[in-house]
Parts: sequence; C-alpha cells; structure tokens
Amino acid sequence: MVRRTKEDALATRHRLLDAAETLFLAKGVSHTSLQDIARQAGTTRGAVYWHFKDKADLFNAMVDRVTLPLEASLEFLAHDEQATPLAHVCRGIRQALLRIVTDTQTRRVFEVATLKVEYIDELQAIRLRHLRIRDSFLVQIEHGLSASALDQEKILLVSAANAALGLHALIDGLIQNWLLDNAAFDLVEVGEQAIVVYLAGLGLTAES
Repeated sequence: MVRRTKEDALATRHRLLDAAETLFLAKGVSHTSLQDIARQAGTTRGAVYWHFKDKADLFNAMVDRVTLPLEASLEFLAHDEQATPLAHVCRGIRQALLRIVTDTQTRRVFEVATLKVEYIDELQAIRLRHLRIRDSFLVQIEHGLSASALDQEKILLVSAANAALGLHALIDGLIQNWLLDNAAFDLVEVGEQAIVVYLAGLGLTAES
C-alpha cells in the first residue's frame, strides 16, 4: 500500500510537470496559474502545493527534468577523447544542436526557459542556471580554441576569450532563431556550416 501511494504521488507529480510544460509553452509562465496547471493535470490546486512550494518551485523542477543544449555539450566534452582540440570543440557544439533538434521535451523546456519566462525574483534560479552553463561552456571553448591555435601553429586574430564569446553568441543566436521557426532551416547543418566559417575567420581549420 505504501509503495502504491508513493507511485501514485510520483505519477501525479509528473502529470503536473507535463501540464506545466504544455501550458507554459502555450501561454507563457506569467499567464499560467497553478489552478490552470492543476486543471490540465486532472487534479486539484491542493495537489500542486503538496508537491511544490509555489510556481517557481514547479518551474525549476520542470527544467531539472531535462538536459539543456549547452549542458549536453559540456557532458559530451567531459568524455570525448578526440585526437585534436578543434575536433573536440566542433563535436561538442554539435551535441548541443542535436539535443535541441532531436529531443522534443528538451526543446519545449528550453523554449519556455528562454522565450516564455520573465526573470523576476522568484525565477532567478533559471537565470543563474543559464549563466552557470554559459560560463562553463565559455571556459571549455576558450581552452579548446587556445589549444587548437597551438595545435595548428596559428595565432588567433582575437583573444581566445573573445573568440569563445563570439562562438557562443553564434550558436545561441542560431538556436533562438530556429526555435522561432524550426521549419526555416536545418539547425544542425546550418550550425555546422556557420561554425566552419567562424573558425576560418579566426584563422583555424575546422575538423569533423
């Protein structure tokens, strides 16, 4: 009986999070009430408060269920053993693009977390998560670009730190534009082509 109760509670929690994903995507976070979420999940507002302190707590739990694109890139980079530093960088970025294209839940949550939310006080946690991921990504890319310049015996035309910022802006901009209209272009194909051109502008030869 206890096990059944725990399983039921977990199922209710997931229904609430699924409902939140759907409604936040359709209406935006600020225009979605806890009552809306409870109704969509087929439960009561009281059940929402049983599982979550408030809407911000529910929102953060929804985001925690997925691996965001740059998190996927960082996870890949931590285990990739490519022979050359630039191949390592390119393959890591490709993982971020693949994550957003192939994982529909990640795509929904990422769209909510970037386009359908205001970073007001109670939702600062997601802003801070974005910043932590970005900063970790920049460190990895800066290191990879520096190592690539040494490996290819080239001198970068800008500092590795600035080059990493530019590459992040390129990838982030492509993802944001693709989310606005994902039929407009192939994110992975265009993303990989753009990376090759960007790296060539730095004086580096991209590798697959």
